[in-house]
Amino acid sequence: MHIPATLRLQTFIAVNAMNVRNAFASSPMHISYSDTYTVPLPEGHRFPMEKYRMLRDALLAEGVVAGHELHEAVPAHPEQLLVAHSARYVNTYCDGTVDPKIVRRIGIPWSPAFVRRSLASVGGTLAAARAALHDGLAGNLAGGTHHAFRDAGEGYCVFNDIAVAALTLLEEGVVRRVAVVDLDVHQGNGTAAILGGDDRCFTLSMHGRNNYPFTKIPSTVDIDLDDATTDETYLSLLEGALHAVMAVTPGIIFYQAGVDPLHCDRLGRLALTHEGLMERDRMVLAAAYSAGVPLVLTLGGGYAQPITETVRAHVNTYRMVREVQRSTPAIQHGGR
Repeated sequence: MHIPATLRLQTFIAVNAMNVRNAFASSPMHISYSDTYTVPLPEGHRFPMEKYRMLRDALLAEGVVAGHELHEAVPAHPEQLLVAHSARYVNTYCDGTVDPKIVRRIGIPWSPAFVRRSLASVGGTLAAARAALHDGLAGNLAGGTHHAFRDAGEGYCVFNDIAVAALTLLEEGVVRRVAVVDLDVHQGNGTAAILGGDDRCFTLSMHGRNNYPFTKIPSTVDIDLDDATTDETYLSLLEGALHAVMAVTPGIIFYQAGVDPLHCDRLGRLALTHEGLMERDRMVLAAAYSAGVPLVLTLGGGYAQPITETVRAHVNTYRMVREVQRSTPAIQHGGR
């Protein structure tokens, strides 16, 4: 019996979605980390480098993540970055001859250690993306470096891990469309610039209207939030935005889960509570699960005082992963 190609494709998509939901609802999950790459920073520098190790320690100590789920990131090879970055920028940054103006834009002094860590951050997201395609869900306890452009970094971001991973999967043909859900308080200008104009990519950014970067690069959908935006308003806007994301039927979602919308964040200017951030995470995770779309978690920003509030918020994101997994049992073949 001849089965039309369109029906075969629809059947494949349905079966794949069921498999993703089955995997999504189970554990363990692949979680990359790269905090072993220590980077010397000037005294008083406001980038919270210590949060990455603190987060990994807290996830283990509180039993949110098991040790066997954690995988040290393998640094990406510079050639792997060329799918999203210019060869000149990659080569000069890696060998230390990059324009000093770009280093100032990045805001972290150049060092061989920071090169290694930046490559490891990309490698961690690449590994998580591949794991998510197989397991339904994976994460990187770094990444979300959404201010990095094709030929320059800025805003603490050297290489754009999400853009590299997204374009790699697209070029390999393992997915046909990708979506980026960027809920960091700062607009994902670099991601929008690199992926913009590629109809295989859908980018959503919800961010502070009056916050950095002050010149925004249009995403597919941008939602500008006023200072002191509260949980209720934020979550209402997110609900509609997620409908738009899922309407494009992505093959994978990259979730930039920055926690700098938190009310006590030094750089945030919004007024979300810990409970509001947890509901935000639940909504994104549940949307991906319901549609059977693999999802990759990246860390993004968080600059609270004290830093323990940032770590708590990041831990809560993974608590919501476990909550969604517990509340969404595997679907048996022949089910819905």
